[in-house]
Amino acid sequence: MKHRDAMLAAVVMGLAVTCAHAQDADPAPLRWEVAPGVQAQAEVQEGGSIAVLLTPSGTRQVLPGAADADGTARLSAEDVDFDGRPELVARASVGMVNEAVAVYRYDPVQQQLVALEPVSTDGAQCGGLMGLTVDAATRTLGSSCRGGPMWYVDQYRYDGTRLYLYRAERLLMLDELLEPYVLVKQTANRGPLAVWSTFDPAGKVLETAIGDGLEAPPAGSPLVPVSGRVMAARLPLYSQPGDAATKRYLVLDDRVELLDERDGWVQVRYENPTRGAVRGWVNTQP
Repeated sequence: MKHRDAMLAAVVMGLAVTCAHAQDADPAPLRWEVAPGVQAQAEVQEGGSIAVLLTPSGTRQVLPGAADADGTARLSAEDVDFDGRPELVARASVGMVNEAVAVYRYDPVQQQLVALEPVSTDGAQCGGLMGLTVDAATRTLGSSCRGGPMWYVDQYRYDGTRLYLYRAERLLMLDELLEPYVLVKQTANRGPLAVWSTFDPAGKVLETAIGDGLEAPPAGSPLVPVSGRVMAARLPLYSQPGDAATKRYLVLDDRVELLDERDGWVQVRYENPTRGAVRGWVNTQP
């Protein structure tokens, strides 16, 4: 399922739950165990904040939470950090399709709930845990959002207790510019092209590949680039974006994989029958 469809399904379900809660004048508090011998109780307050009581310590907290236009939220206990014990998750519909999410986990040192927030990075599209999905099999969190007409997805993983951006996309408006040089087969279900990047915990890019901007690559698997067919009789293949001269060329009907894009230059990989994999950059804006 494409992540836009999953997001829509989640929002529809969320709206249904919200309507059900609206009919319940006094929803039951959420209760769960945050640590051995430590129980928690949480209730949504007017405006969307969350009142928390920890026992047996008696510690009380008021957390910002997440709120929809009516100041309400949906609470759940989910194992978001894969330690075997659930965290407090607040979800609220934002607009017609997006879902704001706030996550709080128990800190045994502070003996209270603290916000779980990803490390700030320029690569993320959604700016936090929007439309949160939890993939226990790959220990990956998904964050999905819509901006204007486009859907975006970010994926996060843990480095110890630190939540970092593991994979993200950068949408391209490249199809028409690329077509005279490299033709990528268009299908009815394919979205706009996007550069997908995989990062290490320090933010270093480990791999890039151009793929479907509406189809999130499987977490934990290498990126698989789309391929295309060279349309020009002789297509210069440059070593770096911005180079003015090259002795390398691709020819008509060569098959290439699309790896990256910078300012209209597209990195491709060509499997040379004698030299093996050859990488270079194609200028789509000469």
